[in-house]
Amino acid sequence: QVQLVESGGGLVQAGGSLRLSCAASGSFFSSNVMGWYRQAPGKQRELVADITSGSNTNYADSVKGRFTISRDNLKNTVYLQMNSLKPEDTAVYYCNVRRYGSGSYSGYWGQGTQVTVSS
Repeated sequence: QVQLVESGGGLVQAGGSLRLSCAASGSFFSSNVMGWYRQAPGKQRELVADITSGSNTNYADSVKGRFTISRDNLKNTVYLQMNSLKPEDTAVYYCNVRRYGSGSYSGYWGQGTQVTVSS
């Protein structure tokens, strides 16, 4: 059983920064992808960024240059540094871990953490 626990969400003004963390416990895929997704009210869940166990990264166009994803494989933890936040970044952010090569919305999910950016 895999558990993902997110932390670091909150309320911030536009232009500010937040850092999200997600710690994974349990046994999961040795070759994996850890990622951050978000879901705003009335919208579908979307990929924000992901990172392979070999540290290859992928970002949504809307966050390129503002967000940075990283991971610590020894701690099974993934981070999302969010800078220059905009009101449209407001959403519940979810952590995910999936087998490398599997579908982007497969695998295990955290419970979500709220990020609210005020204008």
